[in-house]
Amino acid sequence: MDDTVQERLKRVQDSLTRAERQVTGVILENYPMSGLGSITRLAEKAGVSSPTLARMVQKLGYSGFPEFQAALREELEAQISNPIAKRDSWSETAPHGHILNRFTDAVIGNIRQTLAGVDPGEFDAVTAMLADESHPVYIAGGRITHALSEYLYLHLQVIRKGVHHIRATSNAWPHALLDLEESDTVVIYDIRRYENSTLKLAEFAAAKGARIVLMTDQWQSPISRLAEFTFSSRIAVPSAWDSTVAMTLLSETLIAAVQEAAWDRTRERMKSLEDMFDAARIFRKFV
Repeated sequence: MDDTVQERLKRVQDSLTRAERQVTGVILENYPMSGLGSITRLAEKAGVSSPTLARMVQKLGYSGFPEFQAALREELEAQISNPIAKRDSWSETAPHGHILNRFTDAVIGNIRQTLAGVDPGEFDAVTAMLADESHPVYIAGGRITHALSEYLYLHLQVIRKGVHHIRATSNAWPHALLDLEESDTVVIYDIRRYENSTLKLAEFAAAKGARIVLMTDQWQSPISRLAEFTFSSRIAVPSAWDSTVAMTLLSETLIAAVQEAAWDRTRERMKSLEDMFDAARIFRKFV
């Protein structure tokens, strides 16, 4: 899959002039809708000339503004497509190979592209945030991604104290933010079709000064405007449903990194948990 416009913008950011960076700021402000107006209107909003905007678009690898906007429209269509539309789109171009191979090839490609976009420095910074017991961690997901949020919660809750799971699909989720304080960490999972409940949760958290870590797709949830750190995973596969394999890989890698960052503490907590498992005879013993 080709890079998104947003990914291209980030890749060339350092090579842009001050005026061109003004344009990118406007485009990213309400991405991708902000780039779908006329070239004149976008240039005026950014406070630059139309030729400046045209040169910036060419630096992104597009032949001109029409091709740039066509890419944005394709992204918007991909963001809002429902499972039936995604299945129909796949069927038109599906190769004749077996689904096991086609699906696996797509997932492996997703993993490669996802990892290529991860900044190791940002990953390490999030690891440090999640390992810091002086600030609680709150974790939330949506209709599909709640399973990933619960998976991350289950493991971090063993690794450290002060981890909370927020059920964003419940009307009771505001109760979970009552104790949220400035600089606490909130991890939110949100993929297309982005949910209003998770966005509202992020807005409340941001208003309280929390540090938001967003786990999203390549088109990026609107929550990215509020997040301090955003990890974008590739999710498209030959299916009516999106794949969360790449996102699961990032989540499990974070778990492993946080565990290692405070292993002495984690080891003691794991030992206490195992002692309780044994006392309660939760797991079958073969010796």
